[in-house]
Amino acid sequence: MIYIQIMGYIAAVASMASFVPQAWKVIRSRRTKDISVGMYFLTVSAFALWLGYGIAQKQWPLVVSNSVCFALSAFILAMTLLPQRQKNKVARTVTKVGSVSK
Repeated sequence: MIYIQIMGYIAAVASMASFVPQAWKVIRSRRTKDISVGMYFLTVSAFALWLGYGIAQKQWPLVVSNSVCFALSAFILAMTLLPQRQKNKVARTVTKVGSVSK
């Protein structure tokens, strides 16, 4: 049973971490022209539904992991939909906040 829990935690961490490189690339490059809006819309919708399911079932590992995945994928989707000027502003703000905490 403990191996199944460990496998679940590793899967949750991998799922959450999988969006970080794309989000960071969007912040650094400020380019999103090759990102599929439809795919990210479906991904954000799926994470929202998984989040609702986890809350309804009181499955807190699902809630935590899907909250993080929802936030990261929603950020990528939002950046894809924003006009370039707004992308630049968000990217500057995020990198400024990141450099202050170092």
